[in-house]
Amino acid sequence: MLDMKELRKDPKIFEAKLKTKQPEISLEPVLILDERIRALKTEAEDLKQRRNAASKDIGYKKQRGEDIDPSMQEMGTLSETITKLDKEISSLEAEIFQILSAFPNLPMEDIPVSDSPKDNVCIKTFGEKPVFSFPFKNHVELNEKLHLFDFPRGAKISGSGWPLYTGFGARLEWALLNYMLDTHRKNGFMQIMPPLLVRPETMYGAAQLPKFENQLFKIKDDDYHLYLIPTSECALNGIHAGEILDAECLPFLYTAYTPCFRRESGAAGSQERGLIRTHQFNKVEMFCLSAPEDSTRCFEKMLSSAEEILEGLELHYRNMLLTTGDMSFAAAKTVDIEVWLSGQNRYYEVSSVSNCTDFQARRADIRCRKKNEKTHFVHTLNGSGLATSRLMVALLENNQQADGSVLVPKILRRYLEEEISIIQPEK
Repeated sequence: MLDMKELRKDPKIFEAKLKTKQPEISLEPVLILDERIRALKTEAEDLKQRRNAASKDIGYKKQRGEDIDPSMQEMGTLSETITKLDKEISSLEAEIFQILSAFPNLPMEDIPVSDSPKDNVCIKTFGEKPVFSFPFKNHVELNEKLHLFDFPRGAKISGSGWPLYTGFGARLEWALLNYMLDTHRKNGFMQIMPPLLVRPETMYGAAQLPKFENQLFKIKDDDYHLYLIPTSECALNGIHAGEILDAECLPFLYTAYTPCFRRESGAAGSQERGLIRTHQFNKVEMFCLSAPEDSTRCFEKMLSSAEEILEGLELHYRNMLLTTGDMSFAAAKTVDIEVWLSGQNRYYEVSSVSNCTDFQARRADIRCRKKNEKTHFVHTLNGSGLATSRLMVALLENNQQADGSVLVPKILRRYLEEEISIIQPEK
């Protein structure tokens, strides 16, 4: 949610920045509503002062035994008008609230302005693309002999886009999750196990509602109105909703593993079968609440923790600073970490680290205060640390051998029984 007070100061600059993310945005309806609301509030306040004065006058007249009927009639008329004004103000405030809820966060000053992902800026690379001396396979083809996943039976259970991990595939997935959680805990993140279903107000606070309503799985009946989380960021952002935090105790660094659920799994194509795009996937999340002056340092810490995982797995990746038009709704700055997937012959995002400044905190009402100072909104940051589905694809495709076997990265072997170093295909 944007700060209406700041918007009033220079609406032209605000609108120009918003248009770099959503070109169709116009602030004119908001400014018209805001002016009308402020005029009505001034009118209502004047009438309330007149009503208070009339009330005191009635008291004096009673003491002197004078006729109070005209004054009572006047106060009744004033009260009726005030009630109508208050109702109109509430209606207009709800209207302006809905409009502001659909506006994205403002991008930071150093973000490249473009509506095309092609203009994202590569700011770092690690390692090199793997080179094969044999015809390599994608992860779906490798799985025909490795039997790590059962996509047909997953579809039989729940439909397409719901993967079923089997045998060593399930074990390798848990090894990845444990390795990532260990890394983040070592780096100072507190592990959290949040609920997978959250209330609408929690989704609103995380800036998932109302914009992404149609992309969410939900339960709505006589007893429950809850949403399955598309990322644990939603639940983590809700932990301190409505609270005033001690600024001296910040930042709060959290990490959580959860399954994630998304209705829109993306377009299905020949290159995006298997684990590339699914309705359910596993992800370890990083989340931070910081004082505004400390959020840049926290951003770098989160990015570094995600990079450490990929470097431990010896995977080639690149960091891309996203343009204004490619950033998420809530983000003011985002760096995507992309790994190279040989079977797809392209890079895919496995982590997205974002600084949301005070955008989510304003929606969730999360403030902080130093001793004897006024409260102010915290900054929230989130980052995948990491999403495992595409990471699993990268491990399988980039570590494949000529005989169809796959080398297990050394750092993962300690998380597997017998420290298995290679996944052998069935004959």
